[in-house]
Amino acid sequence: MTLYKAPLDDQRFALFDVLGAEAVLTGLEGGEGHTRDLLDAVLEEAGKLSEQVLAPTNWPGDLEGCHYDKATRTVTTPKGFKEAFKAFAEGGWAGLTMPEAYGGQALPAVMGTATTELFQSGNLSWSLYPLLSEGACHAMELHGEEWHRQLYMQPIVEGRWTGTMCLTEPQAGSDLGLLKTRAEPAGKGINDADLYKITGTKIFISAGEHDLTENIVHLVLARLPDAPAGSRGISMFIVPKFKVNADGSLGERNSAFAGAIEHKMGIKGSATCVMNFDGAEGYLIGQPHKGLMAMFTMMNAARLAVGVQGLALAERALQNSLNYARERLQSRALSGAKFPDKPADNLLVQPDVRRMLLTQRAFVEGSRLLVLYNALQVDIEARAKDEATRQKASELVAFLIPISKGLVTELAIECTKEALQIYGGHGYIGENGMEQFARDARITTLYEGTTGIQAADLLGRKILQLQGVGFKHLLEEISGFCQQHSADESLRALIGPLAVYAKQWGDMTMKLAQRVQGNPEELGAAANDYLYYSGYVTLAYLWAKSVAAADKSSRPAAFKQAKRDTASFYFTRILPRCLVHQAGIEAGVVTLPEIA
Repeated sequence: MTLYKAPLDDQRFALFDVLGAEAVLTGLEGGEGHTRDLLDAVLEEAGKLSEQVLAPTNWPGDLEGCHYDKATRTVTTPKGFKEAFKAFAEGGWAGLTMPEAYGGQALPAVMGTATTELFQSGNLSWSLYPLLSEGACHAMELHGEEWHRQLYMQPIVEGRWTGTMCLTEPQAGSDLGLLKTRAEPAGKGINDADLYKITGTKIFISAGEHDLTENIVHLVLARLPDAPAGSRGISMFIVPKFKVNADGSLGERNSAFAGAIEHKMGIKGSATCVMNFDGAEGYLIGQPHKGLMAMFTMMNAARLAVGVQGLALAERALQNSLNYARERLQSRALSGAKFPDKPADNLLVQPDVRRMLLTQRAFVEGSRLLVLYNALQVDIEARAKDEATRQKASELVAFLIPISKGLVTELAIECTKEALQIYGGHGYIGENGMEQFARDARITTLYEGTTGIQAADLLGRKILQLQGVGFKHLLEEISGFCQQHSADESLRALIGPLAVYAKQWGDMTMKLAQRVQGNPEELGAAANDYLYYSGYVTLAYLWAKSVAAADKSSRPAAFKQAKRDTASFYFTRILPRCLVHQAGIEAGVVTLPEIA
């Protein structure tokens, strides 16, 4: 069994000291009550739920996994999951960021991100059941009709139902333009709305079937009879597990069943389903042939949430590997015994162990700042009082999403690998927990768009198609920070390198854009390295901000020194990785010959 203590102190530092979240949130429309006292209390309660209810189910849930009954086509979740979901729903967590009109608490998105980290650290597999519900609700809120929101969204907000997003098909993968699921008109239904029969198979559907709630609302991508080919011919439909009557009561079972659950490398307590829709009744949500656009409402939220999953796993792995390194007595320091009264020194006397721990700490605390900064921009985008501020935040969000998803999940793999390495052979043993974190982290780089897809989105869409507008905002922010602290002697070791790398980032981006215009293949050749380069510089900026904020805070001296030491480690040992990625970018597609 592994330990877990909610990292509330570092969350609060990131939110309030570094990002100034209280001043930002209380200055937004409807944010007057979003004070630090309220947000602190929410974090405290979320931490308790994660530590006391979710964390104890993590390893047992992985051992037990989910049970699929072929005869009834139903899924039973691991022991303790149902009780944990009941506590989650009764605590109002399902509707934390949802509108009050539908039973939610209307708290800011950044609080949803912070509490989600805590829940996912407690038990990632369990957290996947309510995860997509938030995205489903946002899709219905933005693209649905009022009766959709009343009939299908409100029960999700109340924690009585959950939601899914059904995109991928066996032959399509990430190329949704190839999907074959069809929607055929079937007369009129509730509120005299057009009713459709949905037929097709979807795969990799998280929480597609389970026993935690009385109903599941699937948002399904399908083609209407007159749909044009490709991604422009996709519509989105609400397809509930149980049909819903006009008064909100449940009717008969819909023809939407789990055909199987996947046998996976990790997240074994999460039911990843093959979903078969055999003339299942559903209703169009949004405009015909505009379903992919509506689904992106869910996908962007889900991509940020998956980045948070990577952070959550890395945090728990760090806590346990640090504790192990403190307690494990083995060998002696190279310079002589540090604990001569004991039979051996602990692992912390070994420089390479400290390297692995500092790598984890640098990535965990830096990633926390990144995802919270991203989420705070989501709040500004939604509720700032002027259009220009909302637009700037929207452009920043678009730019940061692929970094928050792509980089943070890749770093989670590195962190969980280093945590396992610190344990040595004991890390390979199941009951010590490290191998589960390493297995679970692996999926985070795959679903909701692989790292390659995130990289292509960052470079191809956010830089080239959108002319790097969000990128320019971030560069201006970094430049302003460097100018503000140019005379600060205590930050000189950070500000100088940050300014140099930021300038190189901008210059390299312009040169790369010109190369891609000459040969589109250069985009694919450079995208992955560009994602890493962008992420490492962004984390450098956030680490410099972190040290500046720590210096000004009333935090204990040890806290401040730890921030400065970790930032120094990041700048001297991690940030130079940019040079390798720059070399990869400059090498070009010519160094990637065709393979027969």
